Amino acid sequence: MDKALEQISEAIRRTDVVIEVLDARLPASSSNYLLQEARRNKPCVKALNKNDLADPAVTKIWRSFFETDAGVKALPISARLSSDAKKLIKLCRKLAPHRGKPGWPLRIMVCGIPNVGKSTLINTLAGKNMAKVGDKPAITTTSQQIDLRDGVVLFDTPGVLWPVMNDQITANRLAASGAIGAGAFDVVAVGIYAAEYMMRRYPDYLTQRYKLDKIPDDALELIEAVGRRLGCLMAGGIIDMNRAAEAFLRELRARKIGRISFEEPENREPGENGRAAFLEE
Repeated sequence: MDKALEQISEAIRRTDVVIEVLDARLPASSSNYLLQEARRNKPCVKALNKNDLADPAVTKIWRSFFETDAGVKALPISARLSSDAKKLIKLCRKLAPHRGKPGWPLRIMVCGIPNVGKSTLINTLAGKNMAKVGDKPAITTTSQQIDLRDGVVLFDTPGVLWPVMNDQITANRLAASGAIGAGAFDVVAVGIYAAEYMMRRYPDYLTQRYKLDKIPDDALELIEAVGRRLGCLMAGGIIDMNRAAEAFLRELRARKIGRISFEEPENREPGENGRAAFLEE
């Protein structure tokens, strides 16, 4: 991460606008607050990617929250949509109106932690596969410059800027969202965490999706109910808890349960250490 921050700090010196790609479902947990220090006073767009998966009411709150900081705008997007990519560039032009003219290209740096959709966004902006895309973290390993040939130049930075996981809640959120690769966490423990959160925050989604008469008394019972509904059974009709938790997390990530967000912002003073405080539920 130190190397990534060093590369980003160097690129920012030649940059007019910074685009930080975040996961709209967990904008605080999918960010690295050290980037705030690295970008100095450069205009910044928080691209809230995977907007189609997030709770729209919560995303609206996050958008207002980020824009309390001077020079910061937030835009919910789906990185695969060219229409959203065009809106992003249009917003960047407004933040640096003196650039984007002949001989004075608008220089935009795109950054973000692994698996938030940074490379997908760059490919959409470029109209072709300029950046590698995959499910494994740190697919992008070198910096590159991409001329969009419309007065805009992109700087792609390595996707190794890991979030600062100071607590288990942040780690659980990232794992539940799919940002942390399979095999790097206890799937049952993360499944139980996600189930507890959904029971508190989105109980109606659970009863509708899994045809439940009522919400179970605890998260383990919910995972068992999901496993039974989805056929995650072993011999003798015993629930395979690993398969059940995996299936529940897959459904959560694929919006089969509903559009959800894992965190909401608290009130804070603009620019407070560049860190976004957030509520657990």
